[in-house]
Amino acid sequence: MHKTVLVLVETVDDYLPLLEQAGYRLIRAPSPQQRADAIRRHANQIDAVLTRGPLGLTAVEIDALPNLQIICVIGAGYEQVDLAAAATRGITVTNGAGANAAAVADHTLALLLALLRDIPRGDASTRRGEWNRVISPSVSGKRLGILGLGAVGLAIAKRAHLGFDMPVSYHSRTPRQGVPYTWYDSPQHLADAVDILVVATPGGANTRHLVDARVLEALGAEGYLVNIARASVVDTQALVAALQRGQLAGAALDVFDDEPAVPDALKALANTVLTPHVAGQSPEAARDTVTLVLRNLQAFFAGEPVLTPVRP
Repeated sequence: MHKTVLVLVETVDDYLPLLEQAGYRLIRAPSPQQRADAIRRHANQIDAVLTRGPLGLTAVEIDALPNLQIICVIGAGYEQVDLAAAATRGITVTNGAGANAAAVADHTLALLLALLRDIPRGDASTRRGEWNRVISPSVSGKRLGILGLGAVGLAIAKRAHLGFDMPVSYHSRTPRQGVPYTWYDSPQHLADAVDILVVATPGGANTRHLVDARVLEALGAEGYLVNIARASVVDTQALVAALQRGQLAGAALDVFDDEPAVPDALKALANTVLTPHVAGQSPEAARDTVTLVLRNLQAFFAGEPVLTPVRP
């Protein structure tokens, strides 16, 4: 299989040899300058692009690649890939739906536990030689709401429901059949009914600021927000204001509007737990992600249906 893949991602390097062993030639271009140079120098050779949601692929870049046939996105989100431009050219787009769901769900529960049990401050205090035995809320039995019940949302719900006896509710565009969880018709109604709201929906224009001031107000002064999806789904200014005013008990965030920059206002708050967009990263998740990319590429170039198509 003598096809050339332009690799824009930087998080799965250890498992890229899986593609090379299958006969693919890789052009690695993880930085903006390398990306521009690779497209300019190798435009006529590139058959496929490997990217991720925030890195995307623009209409201008798609137009510059005359032999591009397939775009593979690692992770579930594909918000910065110009789907319209790809569709116009008849280019197939796939994503990594489900490949890192277990890792993201694990990290979500870790953030949730750290936030409610005040683990980071307890650790820092103990290391300073203090012995502050602060009373923190229990997690078991709390009402959990999940915004978006895809592969990640389902994995979170399973862990919370079976592991922590948490009643689980969710919001999605339509109710999901065959799940034992309660559906709400809007983010606001969901937030009003739960103690903890987890954001697990894709980013993009359709979900921008889905969690706004009204949703945060509905979640309330004893409510918690966890976002492991995309920062754009949450109105960051409204979130900071709610946390500063005590209108929300706390927030745990793995995603930010302008990564790697994290707002100073969030870092200054004692009721936040912040991680650098690592929820979906683990050796197992990276291996499974690249394996799914390989299976999609193999199917596509064999003339067979891809496993995880993204519809325009």
